[in-house]
Amino acid sequence: MTVASGPPSGSASAGLISNSNASILAYCVASISMTAVNKYIFSGGSWNLTFFCLTVQSVVCLAAVMIGKRFGMVTTLADYDAFKAKKWFPLSVLLVGMIYSGAKSLQYLSVPVYTIFKNLTIIVIAYGENVFFGTKVSRIILLSFGLMVLSSVIAAWADIQAAINGLHAADATTATAQLTAGYTWMGINVFCTSAFLIGSRKVMKQYNFSDVDTMFYNNLLSIPVLIVASVFLEDWSHENVVRNFPPETRTVLIISMIYSGLGTIFISYTTAWCIRVTSSTTYSMVGALNKLPMAVTGFIFFGAPVTLGSVSAVFIAFISGIVYAWAKVMQSEKAKLALPTTNNNSTEKDMKV
Repeated sequence: MTVASGPPSGSASAGLISNSNASILAYCVASISMTAVNKYIFSGGSWNLTFFCLTVQSVVCLAAVMIGKRFGMVTTLADYDAFKAKKWFPLSVLLVGMIYSGAKSLQYLSVPVYTIFKNLTIIVIAYGENVFFGTKVSRIILLSFGLMVLSSVIAAWADIQAAINGLHAADATTATAQLTAGYTWMGINVFCTSAFLIGSRKVMKQYNFSDVDTMFYNNLLSIPVLIVASVFLEDWSHENVVRNFPPETRTVLIISMIYSGLGTIFISYTTAWCIRVTSSTTYSMVGALNKLPMAVTGFIFFGAPVTLGSVSAVFIAFISGIVYAWAKVMQSEKAKLALPTTNNNSTEKDMKV
């Protein structure tokens, strides 16, 4: 998302805008708070209006983008194009599957386990890009993939053992059933996320979508799908609405939904801010290191079982993220070094001709 940047109003604001530590902190707060808020919304024992919640999030995000365009804060959003909308609509359906399955898996799984298993998406995307775009996978990246798989196996084993030993809030049978549902939804989420991201990359390149165009069409086209799904698949009886929005937490839930909608924009802005004042290398490392505090948040605030297995899984996932980020940095550096050589060779050939 591109935000028009005018002259700073004062030295203090200018210093903050160019402060790399502030940008890193803002990105971490945005990403961690988004996961925590969604976990709070979806983890309620009686919550079953997920499509409605996702509709609210998309409407809030779309409204924020349009308001930003109206006041000149968003500068790269083009006018609505029916042809682009037609090409993007299948991806919006995949997006609905991605966010819905993500919400359901977060409802049944703990934050640490959810964070660890999201790493598996990286592996599927990497091999998908290898097939469709010819992207190379280095040995170091393969090592990080092995660590990701190992951390996921340990996390699942620790989670199942915790359920059997009664460390979850529910009884063993209920907890095991919830974990089964959570891992099933997580598998669906990995597939939908990978298909959506690979398809998005292809369509964005082919039809020249900007980042803001992507955000705009994602939300605009997914809203009708979400509304239809909510109306026909969810229970809108008075009793069920009251059960999902009990008077004592109703206001907090509504505020949380609005924040989670704005959180998409916050993450987009803080990502751009972090890359601008630091580097893509620093951003990659921050993304890898950010998984640790995100997992710790689940242990502290959401009562995730703290066992040797769960802590070990988080640590291995943390290491795998660092190895992956480092491997991508090395890959990027090699590509930069290769470009001048190629240009020089071509220049020499041109001179000889």
